[in-house]
Amino acid sequence: MAEFLKPDTPVISNHMSLRLHHIFVLTSAGGPEAAALLDAGLVEGSRNVHPGQGTANRRFFFESGFLELLWVHNEAEVRSDLTAPTQLWQRWAGRGSTSSPFGLCFSSADDPVPDLPFPSWAYRPGYLPQERCFYFADRLRLSEPEIFVPGWPQDQAPSASEPKDHPLGLRKMQSVSLGLADPSSLSDSLRAMRDAGLLAIHPSSAPELVIEFTARRDVKLDIPALGLCLLGRPCDTH
Repeated sequence: MAEFLKPDTPVISNHMSLRLHHIFVLTSAGGPEAAALLDAGLVEGSRNVHPGQGTANRRFFFESGFLELLWVHNEAEVRSDLTAPTQLWQRWAGRGSTSSPFGLCFSSADDPVPDLPFPSWAYRPGYLPQERCFYFADRLRLSEPEIFVPGWPQDQAPSASEPKDHPLGLRKMQSVSLGLADPSSLSDSLRAMRDAGLLAIHPSSAPELVIEFTARRDVKLDIPALGLCLLGRPCDTH
């Protein structure tokens, strides 16, 4: 695992109003990899299914942001004309070999249609109201994570009904660094995200995400089954 952040230099977006909203990791059907998170001291929140998209999930919520374990449960839906452009099927089928298993969602609490640093296309899944859509970053490689933004104001704080008090001590999802085999070779869209300060990139022999949180105590948790490293650093929050 690469040491990518120094305690006094957090990577937080200074571009527009976008902030990290949630992260997904593509897993085996049913998300059995969640056992490593539960064993480490995270409390699981609600699950849901995405009708018409062909995916389902397990979720872990924090005071800001959440971690989603995502898998394909209906191949016909995920490969339909509506969903196929997301390449979720290719990403899920190729996870761990040809495709990145990660997805990064950024959102704005203020702007209904945020100004994006990358070319995008509008995805309107059937489970959203007709007037809403997600903007997916265009021209990303399958070896890079999926990146998308809700086209409506979306706060980073989850619903009050979701459990957010974890024995592990993690509190707010702050920033993320992406591990790539060749950080010098990026698509224009991913380079724009990095240059906007929305994510960091570090060298890694295998796909990896390092997620930094505020926390009640120092935490460093490697989860090889998910390609994740969770870092917690105490921060005064009143």
